Amino acid sequence: MVPLTDHADLKADARAALEAEVGSLTLLQDVVRWGFASTPPRDVTEVIVQDEFTHDVVMPWKDGGYLVFDTT
Repeated sequence: MVPLTDHADLKADARAALEAEVGSLTLLQDVVRWGFASTPPRDVTEVIVQDEFTHDVVMPWKDGGYLVFDTT
């Protein structure tokens, strides 16, 4: 399972649900496919380049929030 860093101070049940939903997404391809399969579909909002190997991939989440996936 991919570790989840919670900067939003989610309640325990919301955090557990999020971990269950995204914890197995290990590749950027998995994240994009998961986003498009969601209801409503979610697309990558932004890609933030950290260096030549590391990028943060931002996707919309619930209630106006966002998820950020750290990819290398």
